[in-house]
Amino acid sequence: MIELKNISKGFENVQVINDVSSVMKPGQCNLIIGSSGSGKTVLMKCMVGLFLPDAGEVLYDGHDFIKMNDEEKKEIRTQIGMLFQGSALFDSLTVEQNVMFPLEMFTKWNYKKKLERVNEVLERVELKGTNKKFPSEVSGGMKKRVGIARAVVLNPKYLFCDEPNSGLDPLTSMIIDKLIMEITKEFKITTIVNTHDMNSVMEMGDSILYMHQGEKEWEGNNKEIIFSKNDKLNDFIFASEFLKDAKDMRMLEETGKIPNERDMSELTHKDADPLIDPD
Repeated sequence: MIELKNISKGFENVQVINDVSSVMKPGQCNLIIGSSGSGKTVLMKCMVGLFLPDAGEVLYDGHDFIKMNDEEKKEIRTQIGMLFQGSALFDSLTVEQNVMFPLEMFTKWNYKKKLERVNEVLERVELKGTNKKFPSEVSGGMKKRVGIARAVVLNPKYLFCDEPNSGLDPLTSMIIDKLIMEITKEFKITTIVNTHDMNSVMEMGDSILYMHQGEKEWEGNNKEIIFSKNDKLNDFIFASEFLKDAKDMRMLEETGKIPNERDMSELTHKDADPLIDPD
């Protein structure tokens, strides 16, 4: 579990994060969402220690990461997996070598044991037999799966994913989301996902933190978000007419009401000229 307590961070007299508190639970996909400039990326960087907060605490299982010495921070970092937005694979290394990189950095295992672990995680992300391929020889979706394999090769307790679906088509995005959800629940990982993808929000949002202008504007899950009356959140999530219609349909679904012809007509024609009879 990761707990944020009253985190604030600014740069050159510009307040980027203001007094944000939240709890990221294990076995869940904890999403951080918000428009560009909302502070969500800075918040994630504070969580992993890339930025030092001006105020507040970042607690890993009750221990304040900010106050740890270098050895203690190194120990926490061995328990963290990171999936970068662009996968961040080393072009000159094979898939096998990319996935093995954290093992080379943080373990003293012999080559045989490291290779066994690499093959385990590659098979788990359905990339068996791709060991000797280079990043330039695999698709964008496969690169993401290599990135996931590298992120979990050390059996992390915490997994950070920065825009995991960036640059992917909708079908591949769904596959990546499903894989992250499965791994999270299978190994009871505390997973934090920074995303703009609304499909991800609705499908994998066990816990959702919505940031607006550096502050926590709303917090809940993907069921509660449908019924939210927070105008800022609704304007961000359901920005298009299509998504507004989808929200209306999901609300009908969640309340157990089966949409009849009148419901469908109202949804389909709600933006039509009121003087025109839809029938």
